[in-house]
Amino acid sequence: MKRLTAIATAAGLLLVAAAPALAATEAQAAALGNTLTPLGAEKAANRDGSIPAWTGGDSKAPGGWKPGTARPDPFAADKPLFTIDAASADRYKDRLSEGQLALLKGLKGYRMDVYPTRRSCGYPQQVYDNTRKNATGARLAANGYDLGAAVTGGIPFPIPANGAEAMWNYKMRWVGEGRIERYSTVFSQPGDGKFVPLVQDQWTATPLGNPAGKPATEGDGFEWLVLNEVVTPAARTGEIILVHYYQAKDNDAWLYFPGQRRVRRAPTFAYDNPVPGYENLLAVDQYPMFGGRLDRYDWKLVGKQELIIPYNTFRFNNQDAKLADVFGPDYPKRDLIRYEAHRVWKIEATVKQGQRHQFPKRVIYLDEDSWMMVAADNYDAQGKVWRVQESYPYVAWELPACVYQGYTVYDLNVGRYMADNMPQEGKVDWLAGKEGRIDMKRFNADELRRAGSR
Repeated sequence: MKRLTAIATAAGLLLVAAAPALAATEAQAAALGNTLTPLGAEKAANRDGSIPAWTGGDSKAPGGWKPGTARPDPFAADKPLFTIDAASADRYKDRLSEGQLALLKGLKGYRMDVYPTRRSCGYPQQVYDNTRKNATGARLAANGYDLGAAVTGGIPFPIPANGAEAMWNYKMRWVGEGRIERYSTVFSQPGDGKFVPLVQDQWTATPLGNPAGKPATEGDGFEWLVLNEVVTPAARTGEIILVHYYQAKDNDAWLYFPGQRRVRRAPTFAYDNPVPGYENLLAVDQYPMFGGRLDRYDWKLVGKQELIIPYNTFRFNNQDAKLADVFGPDYPKRDLIRYEAHRVWKIEATVKQGQRHQFPKRVIYLDEDSWMMVAADNYDAQGKVWRVQESYPYVAWELPACVYQGYTVYDLNVGRYMADNMPQEGKVDWLAGKEGRIDMKRFNADELRRAGSR
């Protein structure tokens, strides 16, 4: 496999093949913290200055803010530089995905307000140190898509050679060691726009975020674990789902339904199977943006480009906001979402010969400063964009890290959208794992049976 080296072009950044390597060489890794950020992004500004140089991020909390309370917008004084709508979309098409263009041209009134770019992502020194170790030590497994070696608490491939490595950077993006949250899921109802939110409590453990830098593939082989209980609506209150996401095998999942008072194992909770109770608007591996193994696709690292994406979306993520004031019948309220120009890694996933998936092709965009998945276009068998996804990054100062909870999925074939993991009228505890408020014993089927029987 050949390591990829970035070169500047008028349109942004492309990639060309350089010397063959299984991991970055010491000479290549020396760029981290110098010409590259400690996580592998281009440190310099772009040619026209619309994307500034990275100077360490804005990871310090505003004075007086306390974890667990609504986050103030540190960039509230910024004004939009310009707005993209159906009439102007073609003018900016080089900085838009095909899915974004489809939304702009297909949804009446849909627009993107573009603000000055703030490269706000900064991380603890331990994350940088673990990433530096991984730069020369991490590798994929022999099959080319599972993780072969890395240490926890850092990005495994800050100088990626292929799409699978870049996707593992997304999978191991640092968001702490676990969180507890209450969030809402909104399923759009075209017409009057009225909806009944699905409200859930969720416990998420992320063992690959352990900042101690332990061997990632040792132990139980977990990638992450999630336990989720429905709060409302009343007809579904008490439903529980437990999911184990593994590094090198398919997910395990168990469901508890209070009306039946029994736990059953989900026969298949992976790939393009629909998420139960999500009105057939979300496949399992679309959560949260993407989740699960990489084995059904070939992952091509196309290169870097400049893209206009949601970023620093503090106002949109206001936990004190009312859901009805945020979500409309066809899309979230446009004046609440801040867009910025950023460099992203572009990845094309195509279904492998002999495999199947309802999305034969996916195009994925990862933010270069954080490795978050900020946009994804999913195509149908006819090669048309079917489902369009975007996430809503902000800085969790308490970690510190750039994170997202909420994301939207627009289904262009049925004319509906869903907004999942939304923090409005909710709360999130990003330090729950670090500070011991997550009990790992809860993430097993026997505990699920006991919880359901109470």
